[in-house]
Amino acid sequence: MIVITGATGQLGSRIVDQVLQRMAATELGVSVTDVTKAADLEARGVRVRRGDFTDPATLTHAFEGADQVLVISAAIRGAGAVDANLAAIDAAVAAGARRILYTSHQGAAKDSLFPPMITHARTEQHLAATGVPWLALRNGFYSSTLTYYLDQALTSGILAVPADAPVSWTGHDDLATAAATLLTTSSAFSGPTPPLTASSTLDFAAVAAIASEITGREIRHVVTDDEEWVASAVERGLPRIAAEFTLGMFRAARRGEFAATDPTLEKLTGHSSETVRTMLERTL
Repeated sequence: MIVITGATGQLGSRIVDQVLQRMAATELGVSVTDVTKAADLEARGVRVRRGDFTDPATLTHAFEGADQVLVISAAIRGAGAVDANLAAIDAAVAAGARRILYTSHQGAAKDSLFPPMITHARTEQHLAATGVPWLALRNGFYSSTLTYYLDQALTSGILAVPADAPVSWTGHDDLATAAATLLTTSSAFSGPTPPLTASSTLDFAAVAAIASEITGREIRHVVTDDEEWVASAVERGLPRIAAEFTLGMFRAARRGEFAATDPTLEKLTGHSSETVRTMLERTL
């Protein structure tokens, strides 16, 4: 049996859908914090059990009988994210899983300027020490993140962000297909995968230009000072801790942490990766 955590989230739900195209529902289990949100999966024959990374006792039941477990990284900020991920990995080991997969990130590094990358690096280190065959999916930065910044720009006509650098923005659907492929077929990969990214990179100036073409109105890219951007975000209602957290992404991008591209994702999916333009045409 394959068990997938976070199966009702943006990435997890897509992975589940892809896996169900490749294997019988009775061979799949999901671990979710709210089982009512997975009622449709249960109706299809998927085993649905409650599993909460912050309540490790629940994971014993959720992971029971698992041959493989896909741990989708906890959506928790701060030190708690590491503890939650490690609890899930330890539970998978205790359940007797013969292989553990984890949704990491292309920028995973202990010295990253963006805190989630440090979480991924520490989680990968723990995985490697378990002695169980493992795979860290080094996913590219989600392209859907861009819509957060463009929402206000569509109203004001100005995309005001800190200085950035090219990022290999990557689509959820492509990453889900790759994960499903790696879960359901034999793979030569072991440990961290190559970067699972789109084939090209874009900075925010290019994103603004694309959004302008799609919407038919000018969206002007403006570079703001880091602290001025944080102050502006706080004025708009964003908690300071969240604004400073987000600033870390820009700082890391400027250091080139998200600039790598690699053909592995397209080899796994069997098609060209979704472009930012395609994503924005669908969502704007």
